[in-house]
Amino acid sequence: MQSPKMSAIETGTNITVGYVLALITQVLVFPLFGLYVEWHQNILIAAIFTGVALARGFVIRRLFDRLGNRW
Repeated sequence: MQSPKMSAIETGTNITVGYVLALITQVLVFPLFGLYVEWHQNILIAAIFTGVALARGFVIRRLFDRLGNRW
């Protein structure tokens, strides 16, 4: 079982890595589709996608937790 401290470290690492990957992906992929945005816009877009991913992960984790308790 993972300690609360390690869970927090894991979550923080996951969010940080996801954010950086989102930025890198946008910088590389957006121009392929003719999308050119300013750096501050890339930062905001990555933050939005990171927030959505965080919410998605939370909802899915809670759903599976609830389903797991029924089986």
